[in-house]
Amino acid sequence: MAFEGLRQNISELDKNVNAYFEHSIEYAKLKSFKISMVLVTYLAKVLMVGSIAVLALIFLSLAASFALGYAMDNTVYGFATIGILYLLFAIIGYLFRDRLNKPLLQLFSKYFFEEP
Repeated sequence: MAFEGLRQNISELDKNVNAYFEHSIEYAKLKSFKISMVLVTYLAKVLMVGSIAVLALIFLSLAASFALGYAMDNTVYGFATIGILYLLFAIIGYLFRDRLNKPLLQLFSKYFFEEP
């Protein structure tokens, strides 16, 4: 009689452990899907806004280059001035590139380590 109860308890324990592992695997799949979709949608938004911003920057740069060239009576100087300005921005961005890691880690870690 005692062995019958023990056998039933072990059988129920086995079922519960199997169910737990199956649900854990399903949860991990859902969690990875959520994280990947957040990443994909974030990148899509960045690409969309970024491409529009780059087009606007190109047209504004051309306008500024021609305006500076007209003011200096030499178009080449206008384009060179804007080119040097962008080169300075690139150097500043390169120097401060390590400061970008912390905000990105904070942004994506809130999705990864979010409690259910």
